[in-house]
Amino acid sequence: MLHRTLNSADLPDLDLIQTHCYSASMLESAAVFAGRLRAAPDWIWGIQDDDGLCAYLFTYPTRLGRLAPLNSDFHPAPDGDTLYLHDLAIHPRARGLGLAQRLIRHAWAHARSAGLKHSALISVQDSERFWAAHGYRTRVELDDRQRACLAGYEQPARYMTRALD
Repeated sequence: MLHRTLNSADLPDLDLIQTHCYSASMLESAAVFAGRLRAAPDWIWGIQDDDGLCAYLFTYPTRLGRLAPLNSDFHPAPDGDTLYLHDLAIHPRARGLGLAQRLIRHAWAHARSAGLKHSALISVQDSERFWAAHGYRTRVELDDRQRACLAGYEQPARYMTRALD
């Protein structure tokens, strides 16, 4: 299996994978994906098998406590201290192969080499236990703006963080 950065040629496969992984209210447009690929090209990875792209992870550097609204552009922070994991999806044909862990560990290593100290995400679709198993803990101390952002996701949605040590 090939691990690589993603580009605009991957947009059809990205859309296909997300339709297998998320409810209709959580789907993001190809235009949003394209914008993110332009905004953070070195922070978005996928894994390809013999049938094509089968897993992806969208991340970018930000500041701890800044949440990303669903269907919004990425705004990487030049002074970022936090790796934000926005979207991890594995096509059903590739589940159980450890691809999620492979992508997460790659992202953590990339973030550490960039000097980031934390990682954060919004857990959706009852994924809190999965992320907790990777060392993430739910944070409830959010300001009004961040709580409003979190409310824009299908509930239950939780802001979770961990140290990158």
